[in-house]
Amino acid sequence: MSKLFQKRILNLRKYLKNPNEAALLTNDVNIGYFTGFFRSEGYLLVTCESAFLLVDFRYYESACQRAKGCEVVCFKSISECIKEIIGKNGVELVSAEAENLTVSRFGFLKKKLIEVNAELTADGTLDKHIGEIRVVKDKTELEKIASAQKIAEQAYLQMLSEVRPGVTEKELAARLEFYMKQRGAEDVSFDLITISGKKTSLPHGVPSDNIIRRGDFLTCDFGAVYEGYHSDTTRTVAVGSASEEMREIYEIVLKAQLAALEKIKAGVPCSEVDKTARVIIKDAGYGDYFGHSTGHGVGLDIHERPFVSAKSKEILKEGMVITDEPGIYLPGKFGVRIEDMVCVTGNGYHNFVDLPKELIII
Repeated sequence: MSKLFQKRILNLRKYLKNPNEAALLTNDVNIGYFTGFFRSEGYLLVTCESAFLLVDFRYYESACQRAKGCEVVCFKSISECIKEIIGKNGVELVSAEAENLTVSRFGFLKKKLIEVNAELTADGTLDKHIGEIRVVKDKTELEKIASAQKIAEQAYLQMLSEVRPGVTEKELAARLEFYMKQRGAEDVSFDLITISGKKTSLPHGVPSDNIIRRGDFLTCDFGAVYEGYHSDTTRTVAVGSASEEMREIYEIVLKAQLAALEKIKAGVPCSEVDKTARVIIKDAGYGDYFGHSTGHGVGLDIHERPFVSAKSKEILKEGMVITDEPGIYLPGKFGVRIEDMVCVTGNGYHNFVDLPKELIII
């Protein structure tokens, strides 16, 4: 396992152009990706020769046990610790992540590094480099995502067996979360969506004390976290019965979802996958009711590159993990979303989701 993180840090080190440069990471998720140690509230400082995970007393013992491919340093003052390491290693230019560093923190560190004749920059290029590394998943990552998905599916099926008129949306969300954690999930991927009836027209509706009623759609958007990696799936089912309009909308969304799936393979633009689903829904007369992108990347973050949208410039690569989740949302009536999470392959995709997609009436 240590070799895996050493390889990742070597890939990060490719960003450094000269021996006197260093990279400074402050994003906890990125630090976890490169060291295997999450929840640090510390920094990762990578030079051309070494990597230092900087944590305070609260995390030092745990970091020493779990962090790989780096030297763990316990600091009392983070700025003084960085200054000392930079001075000892002859670093003159430090590139920091831009997305996770506040303006005030950047200004403070910049002044501190001037004291050791070093310059601090944060122009977004390091963030882009890290994004390029993380966007393609390795075997270990894919295995963890698959485990997260398996946990989520088993929990969902148990929860689904308990759906009946009279149960509240909040009850279902609580049961789903409990069943995931009971099966080994560290956490849920996001605030679980278990919404019913007219609320299913809200793409990110919040579970409430609303009671499930016969004839309702029930939309469940759910995911589990396993060893830092997320899963993401949505299914829409009918409770007791479904009207002709409900069945019609469901079939349109399913057709769009399946068509987008068939478009997925390495070399295809993300925008083409989005277009494939969007055209079907538009041609059916519901284009105005599909307002979000068709999908997004999943990994250590629930939403990460690549983004499967009309504006995306990215090309699918083997090893990317994305969702395929078109939907139709009719205000005041109901909504339908069907979502799979897949790994892009050279000639198609591997679907992590093993749940039926035909309309289920429970």
